[in-house]
Parts: sequence; structure tokens; C-alpha cells
Amino acid sequence: MEPLVRIENTSCSKCYSCIRSCPVKAIQINQSDGYPLIITPRCIGCGICITACGRKAITYRSSVEEAKSLFTSNEKILALLSPSISVEFEDVTDYRKFATMLRALGITYACELSFGVDVIAYKYQLLFSDFKGRYYITSTDPVVVSYIEKYHPNLISNLAPLVSPMIAGARIARQIYGHDVKVVYIGPDIAKKDEALLYDDDRRVDIALTFSELRALFRHFNIDETSLEYSDFDPPLSYKGALYPLTNGLIQAADMDENLLTTHVVSIEGTGRMIETVREFEQNIKFVHRHVHVTSGNSLTGPGFSKPTQRLLSEYLVIKYANKRLQRFFRLEWYQQLQRFLDLDYSRTFRNDDQRIPDPPQEKVDEILNILQKNDDTAENCRECGYRTCREFATDVAKGLTSPELCISHALKNTINNSETIRQLNEKLAQTRKQLKETEENAKLQKEAFTQMSELTDAMLDRLRAGVVFVDNKLKIIKANVSFSKILGEEAEEINAVIPGLVNADLNKLFPSNLVNLFSFVLSDGEVIENRDIKIGDNLLNISIFPIVNGKVAGGILRDMRAPEVQRSEVINRISEVIDRNLEMVQKIGFLLGEGATDIERMLNSIIEFYKGEQKQK
Repeated sequence: MEPLVRIENTSCSKCYSCIRSCPVKAIQINQSDGYPLIITPRCIGCGICITACGRKAITYRSSVEEAKSLFTSNEKILALLSPSISVEFEDVTDYRKFATMLRALGITYACELSFGVDVIAYKYQLLFSDFKGRYYITSTDPVVVSYIEKYHPNLISNLAPLVSPMIAGARIARQIYGHDVKVVYIGPDIAKKDEALLYDDDRRVDIALTFSELRALFRHFNIDETSLEYSDFDPPLSYKGALYPLTNGLIQAADMDENLLTTHVVSIEGTGRMIETVREFEQNIKFVHRHVHVTSGNSLTGPGFSKPTQRLLSEYLVIKYANKRLQRFFRLEWYQQLQRFLDLDYSRTFRNDDQRIPDPPQEKVDEILNILQKNDDTAENCRECGYRTCREFATDVAKGLTSPELCISHALKNTINNSETIRQLNEKLAQTRKQLKETEENAKLQKEAFTQMSELTDAMLDRLRAGVVFVDNKLKIIKANVSFSKILGEEAEEINAVIPGLVNADLNKLFPSNLVNLFSFVLSDGEVIENRDIKIGDNLLNISIFPIVNGKVAGGILRDMRAPEVQRSEVINRISEVIDRNLEMVQKIGFLLGEGATDIERMLNSIIEFYKGEQKQK
């Protein structure tokens, strides 16, 4: 069976109003996605979470489709209508037309639940008057029964062993209209949907509809009072049972003593007051000496209403409706009907469905209070979290039933701390952005300077008469000057015209293998090759190769030995080298030969000077 209440995450805003409002803490934060999660076994069906959710993300189990199927069948159908009809359908001008609207749906018999209230009210009067030392809590409201079964199972024996008016009404209906009749309850409280599932005999209720669902069915079947005639409800008719939605309606229906000085019954209404009353009843059971009639208040403000209700107006409409019904009331006929059905068995039992969680160690609770920055002296006890005290809240946090984030003051303090942290981070971010901007500006200036330097370097390389080339470890040219292309010949010059600097050109395709091997040697071993003469075809080249980045980049300088300026320069360099290399030997020869050596040195120097002078003239 589908759970009574469920949350649609796609509509949920994670405001957690449902968690704060749940009186039994049956809704928790799902740690996996942060959405509220209903713990179905703990739910008592009060529906407070439904009315608390502003986004309408929480809904109850619908019976509309099931009702459509039943109403279009050939079954005999009997409707049990809650007296709260006067609150929901105040727009219906005459309730005799409302009975006709029900029949137009396919309902065979339209009956008021009020007679079931009359019968159960008198059963309570008999139970209370036959006092044997036990004080009872009334069991007419399934929300109250579920709360006691789950959270105060010690009081199960104090629950009055009587069915609710809905179950009593179903049993009476089958006594009158046959055991095969299908019973449909219509009212404002969603907990009746689960209560209807408790029985499978003559007490069963086949479908429990809310007023909202009834309106949806009227719209589906295009039923409107303006096109219908009057008809009355089917018997049995009620007396004061129509007052049942009021706080003391059951007491009124049984004509019980309500004198505060002499009565033995106290009437309590509302979920919050219900919880307080049941707790106090259990704590002071030896001293209360009162029966307690407790209801959740859903008969006037339940989640099954199609619109919000106003308490004072709702009470007035219920009383007005009851008075209107009593105008056609025949007490003798009613009394005879009451006696006819009063002797039926309306007893029931209850089950222990204990959902209590053992209290955690006090040290754990104190630890959580410290985390919340609260203790018994500083606790606000503001109840914004849904708990009476901060200690109760911390206890349920320790049980895993709620989360510290639901504490408003704790969340606010964290927000303030987070805001300060964010402010400091923003300041650091602003400083970082400023530094980054300055770095970007410096980088831009450096890039511009590098570009200028690179352009200057390229210009200088291109003015050199020697060929200059840089290659990577894959023997691809990184950069080469114009002289390098000229030295290699016309084909290289044509490539350079298309790809300036011969960038990415393959050295293997430009040089013979012996010269490429020299570059490979320098790249692999990091050695320097200086002034190596290599003949390529008819050309004689002088080449020097040196590593720039070990193993990654190498540079080479090539000179064409055919060029006149290279020849002169090379002659001078080599004569100087000869003189330097053989100077000691020349000095020894001069010592031996005297003036002869001096003459030889003078002749060599004159040759050098001659070539240097000619070099300057060029």
C-alpha cells in the first residue's frame, strides 16, 4: 500500500517547514540529497506537514481513481458524510441538493455519519458511567489512537475500547442496506484512509474520500447543484451527532454532564494540546481522575479541506447546520433507531506499535548543546525548531531524528560567521586580483620587450654574413637567418621566401647525412664542434656547432669558404694561429739563426697587415 503521506522532491524548496511542524518528528533530512524524508512508520496521519508546506510539495494518498471505478460500476454504494460538510460546502445553498449531487455521482444511499456519532456517544456514556477505577482516553480520532500506539504504548489499556463513528456508521449501514453494500466515507481527515484498512468484515469502509477529492469527482462528472432538484438524506437520521466536529461535540451528543464542578470528562482539541495532554495523563494518571476526550482538531481544520478554514466561522456553520437538521427531527423515531442499533458490538482492540527511540547518553546531549553554543543558562527555548526546549531538540539530534541546521539561532550564528569569512575571502580575492592585474601588466611589458628583442635579434642575425641555424632534438629547424638559406642554395632560398626562417623544415632534407650527424652528435653528447671544414659537393664550408639547451636545442654557424671576405679572414686567422702555435719554435730558431728568424717573422706580419688593411677597405 502506498504511504499515506509523501513528498514530491521536484516541488520541494528545502525550507524544512514540514520537519519543524511535525509533532512526532516523523520527517527527517535525507542525508543523500538534503530533501525532507517521511519516516512512514512514525507518521500518525495528522497532516500538519501538508498544511505547513507552502509549495504544496506534500500530498496524501489519493482515492479519486478508485472512487471513479466504483461509481461507474453496478455496485450498491452508500456514502457516509461527515457533519463537517457544512464547513467545506458552504457554497451549496441547500443541503437537500447536496444529497442529490452525491446520488448523481452514482451513490445509491446518501447517509449522514451523525447517527454513528449518536450511537458511539451513548456507548461512551455507558462506559464512563459504569466506572470501575480506570480512566479512559477516547478513541474516536485515528490520529490520537495512532499517537498513543506509537509513542505512549503504556496507555493502550486506557484507550476506550470502542470503534470510531465512521466504523460504527459502516456497521449500521450494512445492517440496514445489506452486507454487500460498498461504504464510502467522505470527510476532512486523511487518517481515516488508513483506519478504513483495519477491518474486512461488516465494519469495513471500502473507500475514504476527503472533501478535496469529492470536489474533484464533482468536476470530473460535471455535477453542479444548479441543474439538480432537492432530495433528502437516507435514514437513519441523527440528533446531536451533527455537533461532532466541535471540541465537545461527542459530549453534547451523549448529553453528558459538562458542569466543571461535577463532570468526569475533559475535552481537548488540537494536535499540540493532544500531545501535551497525553503526556500529562501518563505522568499524572494516579491523580488526574478524569476521562479525556481528545481529538486532533481535523474535523474543522483537517488537510482534507479544499481551502483554509477559519475556526470561529467553522464552528458557526456546524451549529447552524445542526439546528437546520433538528427542524425536521422526530425524537421518538430517532430513539427507536438508537435502541435498535445500540446493542451491536462496537468494541475494538489496539496494537503496540512502539516507535520510541531510547534516550541517548546525557554526555552526548551536552556535547550537542555545546556545538549549538547553548546550555541550560543560555538556551533560548524559542521553539522555532519545533521543540519546547533546546535540550529536547539536542536530544532528538542525538537520536538522529533531526539536524542541528534546524536551530534558527545556531544557523544565524553560522551565517554571521560565514559572512565574515566570505568578507575576508573577498578582500583576499580583491588583493589577488590586483596582484594578478599587476602581474599581467608586467607580463605584457615583458612580452613586448621580448618581442622587440626578438625582432632585434632576427634583424641582427639576418645582417650576419655567416649562416646561423637553430635545430631541436628532432632535427627540425627552429630558426635560420637569410645567410643560411643563401649558403644552402636556391632551393632553400625559395623555401625561406614562403616560410621565413625555414621554421619546422627537416634538416635531413637540407643537409647531407655527414653534416646532420654532427648536429645529432652535439644534441646527444653536448660536445662543441668548432671550425670544422666540410666539403659539400664543390663547396667548402666551415661549421661550428654548439649546444644551447642540452639534449633539446643546438645552434650552428656556417661560413662559405669561397666568399672573398671569408677567405681573407680565414687566412689571417690561420696565419695568426700558426704564428701563435710556432712562436716558441721560431724564437728558438731565431736564437740559432739570428737575424734570419726576425726577417721571417717580419715578413709574416706584413702579410697579416696587408690583409687587414684590405679588409678595412672592403
